[in-house]
Amino acid sequence: MATNDDADTKRSEILALIPDYFREAFPSRPFIPGETPVPVSGKVFDCEDVASLVEASLDFWLTAGRFADRFEAEFARWVAVEHAFLVNSGSSANLLALAVLTSRALGTRALSPGDEVITVAAGFPTTVNPIYQHGLTPVYVDVELGTYNASYESILEAVSPKTKAIFLAHTLGNPFEAERIAAYAREHSIWLVEDCCDALGSELTGKYVGTFGDISTFSFYPAHHITTGEGGAVLTNSPELAGLIQSYRDWGRDCCCKPGQDNRCGRRFSLKFGELPEGYDHKYVYSEIGYNLKATDMQAAVGLSQLKKLDGFIKTRRDNFKYLLDRLRGLGDKLLLPRAATDSNPSWFGFPIAIKPETGLNREDLLRYLESKKIGTRLLFGSNLARQPAYMGKNHRVAGGLKNTDYVMNNVFWVGVYPGLSNEMLDFIVTSIESRLNRT
Repeated sequence: MATNDDADTKRSEILALIPDYFREAFPSRPFIPGETPVPVSGKVFDCEDVASLVEASLDFWLTAGRFADRFEAEFARWVAVEHAFLVNSGSSANLLALAVLTSRALGTRALSPGDEVITVAAGFPTTVNPIYQHGLTPVYVDVELGTYNASYESILEAVSPKTKAIFLAHTLGNPFEAERIAAYAREHSIWLVEDCCDALGSELTGKYVGTFGDISTFSFYPAHHITTGEGGAVLTNSPELAGLIQSYRDWGRDCCCKPGQDNRCGRRFSLKFGELPEGYDHKYVYSEIGYNLKATDMQAAVGLSQLKKLDGFIKTRRDNFKYLLDRLRGLGDKLLLPRAATDSNPSWFGFPIAIKPETGLNREDLLRYLESKKIGTRLLFGSNLARQPAYMGKNHRVAGGLKNTDYVMNNVFWVGVYPGLSNEMLDFIVTSIESRLNRT
């Protein structure tokens, strides 16, 4: 940080130039149908975001620091959870969340190789990968069409004596039955991890997702609701889990000092651990087998600025979703359109669409047509991870069959609703879908 008047003056001069720079570097451009790309997602940013990033860069504090501290506090406050820990990606957040649950500090509740974790196959790999990476067994349950989430009943039917955890994502921002599942999990001493990477700001029974489980995870990749570039977060209300999350994120250290901080506890050279000599430097005591998953202050600075816009981003996502839903209802004989979960108000990540098989229409033909119009599309991530090359032959259990998951694999795709899309772009998505489907 600046330490003298001259440096402060120069800093102010640099920051004052940013609005002019932003206007020149990132001018708005008219939408030309068929020529201007219509992405499924992307970062939405302004000169304030750039200024925040530049300000952090001028500090040249290259790891987590004052901006990271502020972001963690403000993000936890926004979601209404006690503890938030910034990490370098949403994937790392998921890895960290499951790693923490293997700690010996949790006693008989610690996850051990061979224990089962209930999840869905119709999702993104990084929800399932940590299960395999810790020697656990994924138990796949089917999803419901329209919401693309597992039902409460399907989760209960999947439980076995080996079940130790439930790890589910709120699909495309549409909440799963987290309140009911959390109540069941608490009653049966089963951990619940909420993957909220696509669902920041989604509400269920009037509460934000991420507040129901033991641990929740978020992503701040440019495609998501706010961005820090690369980045994510792990949240919990449990003081015990909070301590473990910090330890696993920060190399497995027993010490809770932040980067650049010494002797926070006041007992740095007066404690005894394991078979180490008494008074061994607490900064180099490792109580867990952890990682270094911290994010940088520059990432956190962008996140702080983005957080101020989050309410507006969420409103636009909801408005864009409703706009598409209203405009596409006329194709209900050919398309299965999405529906929000009961008692929910999703902060939508995307707009999922299924082509009804009985129509004889081909999904890939439609996707190729849309892509030729520069309209971005995506499949529902891995669709059926059990059929993906990386998971073939890997140990897993299927509870109740995956009929709807295979339906997703063969018929579902999604288009964007992110705040960078204008009504002109949404209209072009709709008219292009109508044109292709009505021509066949």
